[in-house]
Amino acid sequence: MPISTSTSPLWRRGALRPSALQYYRTSILQRHAFSSYFVTPKELNDAISTNAPTAISTAPKVVPICAAWFMPNDPEKRTGLEVFKKKRIPTARFFDIDEIKDSESPYPHMLPTCEAFADAMSKLGVKRDDDLVVYDTEELGLFSAPRVAWTMRVYGHPKVHVLNNFRLWVKEGYPVETGPPVVPNITKYSVPSYNTDMVVKFPEMKTIGYDYGKEGSEEIQILDARSKGRWEGVEPEPRPGLKSGHMPGSTSLPFQELLDPETKALKPREELRKIFEERHLDPNKPFITTCGTGVTAAIIEAALKEADYGSEDDRRLYDGSWT
Repeated sequence: MPISTSTSPLWRRGALRPSALQYYRTSILQRHAFSSYFVTPKELNDAISTNAPTAISTAPKVVPICAAWFMPNDPEKRTGLEVFKKKRIPTARFFDIDEIKDSESPYPHMLPTCEAFADAMSKLGVKRDDDLVVYDTEELGLFSAPRVAWTMRVYGHPKVHVLNNFRLWVKEGYPVETGPPVVPNITKYSVPSYNTDMVVKFPEMKTIGYDYGKEGSEEIQILDARSKGRWEGVEPEPRPGLKSGHMPGSTSLPFQELLDPETKALKPREELRKIFEERHLDPNKPFITTCGTGVTAAIIEAALKEADYGSEDDRRLYDGSWT
């Protein structure tokens, strides 16, 4: 919104010379605020263009975060880092969920410690007041970005969004770069606190499972993002030695149903709400999302958030999930 010199308090007080006023006007415009948790390629491109980083600037930036990740049984043996180097949004940083995790846990990409998260963000060159937009791969569409965005929200990063999506970014002709990425300057990201209200851990999930159907037990809606076959126990899990099936009382909601079949972008919020209503999900009762290890469970959590379905305080993710 343009700043009028006749209404600006600073201008009326004579605090700004014309050149300073122009800088003030520009700096205000650069404080881009996205209107939704999910942002379009155009919105992100416009935001990056008006928040272009410079060598001397210390102002908050819009930073694309690549969350590329592939399943361990990927038939092409692709890795997120390889795809990131092959094609990415300019100035993007790579968040590796296989490395930024709880290193002491035997389970894959569990949430890291607060100290490990702060160290990773520092190495990514991210500051606390940067506006982060997380995105996936062109190959898979929306897949692992919601998990990384959820992780950043767990640790309280103030401004986090998800691109909807990188496949459309490429298709619509927005800029990409290839080759070895520029190593960002290390920042000092302060050690955050951990929002336990967003996370379900194993002991609680075990209790919920055992209490299912018992008189007086809390009516918690468990949404499982895995395929219907894995949920039913008739398809194998991608990790050797892990049996399929589902937790008592859970509802099968394969994450693919929430995505456009061609673009693999999240469906519009009205379509999402219709999907939730057809599953007879009650927005007045708590939700727990789950999947194989806690990655695609975040797609359901993000869809609930985008559709404003249920209370923000009653949407949690089971870290580690079926594994």
